Amino acid sequence: MIKRIAALTALVPAMLSTAVVTPAHSAPRATAAVVTLTYDASDAGQWAGPIEQAVQNWNNAVHNVRLEPASDPSSADYVYEATSGWPQTTLGPIFPGGSGEVQLGQQAVDEGYDATRITAHETGHILGLPDDYSGPCSELMSGHGPGTSCTNAKPDAAEAAQVDENYAAGTPRIRPQHHQVVIDVWSGRVLTNSR
Repeated sequence: MIKRIAALTALVPAMLSTAVVTPAHSAPRATAAVVTLTYDASDAGQWAGPIEQAVQNWNNAVHNVRLEPASDPSSADYVYEATSGWPQTTLGPIFPGGSGEVQLGQQAVDEGYDATRITAHETGHILGLPDDYSGPCSELMSGHGPGTSCTNAKPDAAEAAQVDENYAAGTPRIRPQHHQVVIDVWSGRVLTNSR
């Protein structure tokens, strides 16, 4: 019995060091292509830092889309622009070859809202997320709902999952011709349309 245990003790390390051979017919797992969206921030002025952080936050949170600065501003899929009004954005999801616009409004900053949160929130619209003002501070798309003390500029897990779903199929064959513009009034005031 002792001889058998000794033989097994010598055999186990030899078995563990044996290489595992993959059959020749097994194919590597296919991974979905990541959609790369390019942006131009040349007209964003003082928003450069918040844009860089917001883009980094989104790139860290999602897997199916990546945001990168455009090498040529005229070829950007969307643009960031500093304005004096309220933030407003093209509601996506925007895809390569598309045209979206993020207007980063100074009025929201003047009201006391965090510039990086504003930028990340507006970028969420480009990626196809609607507003949810009743959400908590941990939800980026709650926007101004939680008030000026909320500075969270990172999407939560559900928001990141929705963006990944929006881009899961890669670039669509048919692109919508018209996009809705979302105007975020980051204060207690409500804008009304007078006709």
